[in-house]
Amino acid sequence: MALFKKRTVGKPGEWFYCLEHKKVEEGPDCPGKDRFGPYATRGEAERAMDLARERNLEWETDPKWHDASGKAPGTEDD
Repeated sequence: MALFKKRTVGKPGEWFYCLEHKKVEEGPDCPGKDRFGPYATRGEAERAMDLARERNLEWETDPKWHDASGKAPGTEDD
């Protein structure tokens, strides 16, 4: 007996960006490992890669995540 039910059909109005095919899909057509989402609108899903870049830049430049040495919290030198 499977622990998790495989969801093959998405809900109407659920939008995803497929990283494998580089396109917007309504409903989860591709595996979760290959997509961003869900997004509320098609337009948001179309901007998925831009949003990821913006969020990465915010994190990389956030002074709360970097101490005086420039290392992120939790990283150690060997």
